[in-house]
Amino acid sequence: MAKSTRLLAIILASYLMIVLDVSIVITALPKIHHALGFSATGLSWVQNAYTLAFGGLLLLGARAGDILGRRRMFVVGIALFTAASLAAGLAQSAAWLLVARALQGAGAAIAAPSTLALLTTGFPEGPERTRAVAYYGAVAGGGGSVGLVLGGVLTDWLSWRWGLFINVPIGIALILASPRYLPETERRSGRFDLAGAASSTLGMTTVVYGIVRAATAGWTDRLSVASLAAGAVLLALFVVNERRAEQPITPLRLFASRERAGAYAARVLFVGSMFGMFFFLTRYLQGVDGYSPLRAGVAFLPLTLVMFSMVLVVPRLVARLGNTRLLAGGVVVALAGMTWLSRISTDTPYLTGIALPMVILGIGAGAAFTPLTSSGVAGVAPEDAGAASGLVNVAHQLGGSLGLGVLVTVFASARGNGLAHAISTSLTVGAAMLALALAVVLVVIRRPAGRAAEDEVAAAGADAELVLEEAA
Repeated sequence: MAKSTRLLAIILASYLMIVLDVSIVITALPKIHHALGFSATGLSWVQNAYTLAFGGLLLLGARAGDILGRRRMFVVGIALFTAASLAAGLAQSAAWLLVARALQGAGAAIAAPSTLALLTTGFPEGPERTRAVAYYGAVAGGGGSVGLVLGGVLTDWLSWRWGLFINVPIGIALILASPRYLPETERRSGRFDLAGAASSTLGMTTVVYGIVRAATAGWTDRLSVASLAAGAVLLALFVVNERRAEQPITPLRLFASRERAGAYAARVLFVGSMFGMFFFLTRYLQGVDGYSPLRAGVAFLPLTLVMFSMVLVVPRLVARLGNTRLLAGGVVVALAGMTWLSRISTDTPYLTGIALPMVILGIGAGAAFTPLTSSGVAGVAPEDAGAASGLVNVAHQLGGSLGLGVLVTVFASARGNGLAHAISTSLTVGAAMLALALAVVLVVIRRPAGRAAEDEVAAAGADAELVLEEAA
């Protein structure tokens, strides 16, 4: 196996493990609810504790990789993630689990920015990098649905705790393999922007807390309003700090490109819709149709298989359509699938009401995530590679947290008309989020003149099947 293939395998395995843990507990939530005594609304924090720590600390993690070396920080992040996974699996109370999940998110925040940065520096521009980014995009898009399947299998056959324990042997293997196969990047002198990291993390956390609290306490609740206001102030302070900081964790020049800025915004909306769909469709399958965790996880296989198979055709589609047109087309197809899926009711048949819409949704998501990832790091200078890749991941995790927070609020307001109706309403709002993502793509993102992406991916498409076999 070529060294580049091993490098790609390590990067994809680590990123898949990180992405999996966003969703691997979803099919286990009913079991966790009873085992540790979570409230109905507090249960969402099993996911949010991870995604908020992940998203909030990603920018600092990206900066740490630039200053201290990306391979070193990758190993540190995976080590923390592995230890926290063991602690989470051993949790004996709700508070214990949430603290461990937050530590998992912190470890992921340290490791994840280095994955995309090591990928872009480890593969030269051209067909090799295009194929590698296509695989990375497939993992980002399909990892969530794989987590649902794997979480259901482990919960049914063993225990919900094994959805967390499984990270331990994988993490140890990655820690041992990384020094041998991952290149170290040159260290740069610099300072850590702790004020920026603190204001961004606390800002995002308080905003999501305010949204989730409003689901039960109402939008006029004093603490809900105070949380939202405090979050807005903290995020504003973050922007001010980044303008003035000598070495900001998020150089605002990254947003000067319409393509990159639009890709971050569209990713927030797209991922928010997808994560909400995972959360509520799982509740529908177990709460309305009476599926076991295993059966509920397997029910997502049409989406999972289609999303991962799209990696074989995306390079050819980019060559034929261009990055922006493929992205717009993917969002349109995903919107059609989500709209169809949102029509579910108490007597919806699985094949025509759930499986077929998931196939359509998977085609759209599989087509969209690769150009979203490429656009998020397009044209960045080498010194900004870590920050740009961090922003791609921030958009992914922030989208998941905000999307779930908004849809939990929608669900709570519609709950009085029955579980199926509330889930249908939530998925309808998820479709509206995809419509907004499409508007961002069409209005904000523009294909930069002079780029030769089509030429690069034309050759990549011809060899995609061979590379996939080698990576396996």
